[in-house]
Amino acid sequence: MQHTLASEINQTGVGLHSGISTQVRIRPSEAGSGRYFVRVDLPNTPIIPAQVAAVNQTVLSTQLGKGEAHVRTVEHLLASLATMGVDNARIEINGPEVPLLDGSAKEWATAIASVGLVSQPSSEDRVLRVLEEPIWVRQGDAFVCALPSEEVRFTYGIDFDVKAIGNQWYSWSPGSDSFATARGASRTNFAESFLTEIAPARTFGLLHQIEQLQQSGLIKGGSLDNALVCGPEGWLNPPLRFANEPVRHKILDLVGDLSLLGTFPCAHVLAYKASHNLHIQLAQRILELADG
Repeated sequence: MQHTLASEINQTGVGLHSGISTQVRIRPSEAGSGRYFVRVDLPNTPIIPAQVAAVNQTVLSTQLGKGEAHVRTVEHLLASLATMGVDNARIEINGPEVPLLDGSAKEWATAIASVGLVSQPSSEDRVLRVLEEPIWVRQGDAFVCALPSEEVRFTYGIDFDVKAIGNQWYSWSPGSDSFATARGASRTNFAESFLTEIAPARTFGLLHQIEQLQQSGLIKGGSLDNALVCGPEGWLNPPLRFANEPVRHKILDLVGDLSLLGTFPCAHVLAYKASHNLHIQLAQRILELADG
């Protein structure tokens, strides 16, 4: 069985990097169609599939594109759809970037839980990638890897030269039945665990980097309302939702990027000081290995 939304979801907000206000309408879609974006503001309403092959930029967010059309900062929304059990969704957007909302995936995940899902009989098997050997991608001391495992698990480490963040590690598994979840047999634990443990974690940045990023044409839509900002003396906009909210947000980004595989691999994905670029490189390696 596959699943789609029981009814549509609507959200409006500002994009983190573009600063442009966009409206997103997520609609149910037929079995086997997958998750995909539709740029309804462009001629011929081009479709952009939420797939690894469509990634065309990974600078401080993940961008998908097809032809001249693109959509940026897709990771929070896609993480929510995938973990909440939505296999098929038509994501209509009237601009170039998914709204950041409060900087987390909480509003997306809550909206999906509110409308619920409907089952879709399908003749297509869900592709389950069970790793038989480790896959590593590294750059300097940063790395991301996928290890053979009996369950789906994500572990992340970060290390910042700022006292309020420092070195943080967090490991998240959707639950004891996560192997069954990967097979499409049960999604309850995955959704509930994501809603409480990962979705509320907000994006964050360092105060001394903000001016440089803005001069580079980035984070035009960032504010203290949609991102945590950390300075030498601590957080400018506390309180945090978790003591280790930054590293939990990195897991959110990782989950969103790996959702581009269609289904999560049955593996322990371990990352340290990684980036969207390394996440996507790992996803590409997983596909290459699966294709033999």
